[in-house]
Amino acid sequence: MARPAARLSGPRQPQRTVASLAFAGDAAVGQAAAAWLDWLTHEKRASPHSIDGYARDLAAFLAFLQAHRGEPPGLDALAALSASDFRAYLAQRFDDGLARSSAARGLSALRGFFRFLDRRGLCSNAAIATMRTPRLPKSVPKALSEDEAAQSLETIEELALKPWMGKRDLALLTLLYGCGLRLGEALALTRAEAPHGDALRVTGKGNKQRVVPVLPIVCEVIDDYLAHCPWRLAPDAPLFVGARGGPLNPGVVQRQMRRLRGALGLPETATPHALRHSFATHLLGSGGDLRSIQELLGHASLSTTQRYTAVDSARLIEVHRAAHPRART
Repeated sequence: MARPAARLSGPRQPQRTVASLAFAGDAAVGQAAAAWLDWLTHEKRASPHSIDGYARDLAAFLAFLQAHRGEPPGLDALAALSASDFRAYLAQRFDDGLARSSAARGLSALRGFFRFLDRRGLCSNAAIATMRTPRLPKSVPKALSEDEAAQSLETIEELALKPWMGKRDLALLTLLYGCGLRLGEALALTRAEAPHGDALRVTGKGNKQRVVPVLPIVCEVIDDYLAHCPWRLAPDAPLFVGARGGPLNPGVVQRQMRRLRGALGLPETATPHALRHSFATHLLGSGGDLRSIQELLGHASLSTTQRYTAVDSARLIEVHRAAHPRART
C-alpha cells in the first residue's frame, strides 16, 4: 500500500509569528516597529525565535510608556525619553519577576530599535546609550553525564504513542547528541538533507552554514525512522514530521523530554538543548580542542565555547576530591 503524501512539502514556516502583536503608540511608531522587524527578518536574517523575542520586548516597552506617560508614545516622545524613563521600565520588569537575562535581552532589543530609528532619521535618543546592561551571573551549560545521555537514548523510544514516533524521537535525539545540533537546526532539515555519509551541512544562526561529522549510528537510526514513517516525504519536506505528516512542533519534543525526565529521574535541566551541551562537554572531556568544538557548534566567538571548560573543570574537581587520598583526611 502506498504511503500517504505528507501534508506539507514546502519549506517550514515558524510556529509563531509577531503579526498579531499590537504596539502601543501612534501610527508612526507602529510603522517604525514593523519596519524594524522587517529589517531584522530580511536584512539581518535573525532567527524567528529572536525576532519573536525582540518584538515582544518592544511591545512591552511601548505598553509601559503608554501607562507611564498617560498617552500612546510618538516618535517625539521616544526622542525625549531620559535615562530615568528607561530605568523605570527595567525596575517594573524586575518587579514583574523578569529574570536578569531576559532584562538584558530586552535592553538589547531597545538599543537595536533606537539605532534603527536613528539610522532611518526618524528620531535620536542619546539616553539609551548610557544604560548599563544588567550584570548576569556566569552561566555554565547544564550537560548530562555520559550515562544519563546513554539512558536517554535507550529510553526515549519507549515513551512514544506509536512505534514510528518512537523511532523518530530516537533519531532526533541521537542527531542532537551525536552532532551537537540545536533543536531548531535539526527540525529545519529537509528529507533531502537527511545524513547518509560522513558529514552533514547545517544552517545555523544568522543563516550561517557549517559542516559537522556524522557518526554511523546517527545515519542508522535516521534510516530506521524513515523506513517506518507512515508518510511519504517529498525531498523538500521536513525530515522530522508530526503525527499528521506536517512539520514536527518543537513543543512535542519538549514534552517527550519532560516525560523522559520523569521516567529516568533526570533534573529539570535535561532538555533537548542539554544534549547539545553534552555533545560539547563530552568531546572536551575526551580531549577535543576548543577551536574544533567551536566550529562544530557553530559559535561565532570562542568565548562562547569556553564556557564548556568550566563544565569540564567542575567534573575534574569532583573526580579529584573523590579519588585523591588527601581529600579523605
